[in-house]
Amino acid sequence: MAETGVPPLPSTPPARSPLFRAEQFVWLTARVLEQRLFAYLFLHGCPEAVEAALEAYRNEDGGYGHALEPDLRGPVSQPLHIAHALRVLDAVGRCGGQRVERVCRYLTSVSSPDGALPAVRPGQRGYPTAPFVPVVDDPPSELLATGPVVGLLHRNEVWHAWLFRATDFCWQAVESLDKPHPYEVEAAVTFLDSAPDRPRAEAAADRIGRLVREQRLAALDPARLDAFPAASGYAPGEHHFPHDFARTPDSLARAWFTDDEMARSLDHLAAEQQEDGGWPLRRRGWAPAPALEARPLVTIEALRTLRAYGRFVG
Repeated sequence: MAETGVPPLPSTPPARSPLFRAEQFVWLTARVLEQRLFAYLFLHGCPEAVEAALEAYRNEDGGYGHALEPDLRGPVSQPLHIAHALRVLDAVGRCGGQRVERVCRYLTSVSSPDGALPAVRPGQRGYPTAPFVPVVDDPPSELLATGPVVGLLHRNEVWHAWLFRATDFCWQAVESLDKPHPYEVEAAVTFLDSAPDRPRAEAAADRIGRLVREQRLAALDPARLDAFPAASGYAPGEHHFPHDFARTPDSLARAWFTDDEMARSLDHLAAEQQEDGGWPLRRRGWAPAPALEARPLVTIEALRTLRAYGRFVG
């Protein structure tokens, strides 16, 4: 048979299994980047294909744009896109080398005076943007943008001058959290799970875990969601569950929840898979394209979480 240059189809999961249904959803709805990421994570795909797809979102300034983070449309580089890019590179074991050096140079150039990152820089103005992502002239540094970036760089043992002041900012922001919103907690966990000072990280995580329980930021019983109202300003169904904070068993956030609470949370996550094979987008929708692009991302994260806790093999 003549060579066609087309790679062989990867082995597929058993028909009608949750993973098979998710695969069909991804092929039907996802961008090329998420298709290739899914193939790498669950179908023995290659990391080079993921890197090639991610490269399409990179700008000459070393940052990323072009709606890599679906809620920020348009071509301009933004810190939230960087966090997304680093999550992809970390997932395929390629978070290092010259590419990340370029990222760190970009981070240096866009940092606030305290050395940390704003969520969105003013260059976003004029492009479609989610209404819950404000675009202002002088944006402040935010843990939401800085924590995940710093955490992922530390996780991959990247060292760059930018990291020193940004790490100090994260420590100050994490240790001063008093009434956090759930996404701030998620950002804090990403930072703390890889922060170099492990005793300090464990102490900070323990304090935040108490806040999460005291302020009812995690829905501990999915069967009684009325007892855990969504945070003010969030969509009615935008609850957060234990698995949203402790995405893997070795996360510091895992200690915040009992075995029964985590089991209920994972049961709920597994049951959320919809008829089309994907997982729902719980946050507020604002336009068709971002919602369509975000669901494959949510689906991949749900599968990774379930696999991390041994809920399936794939």
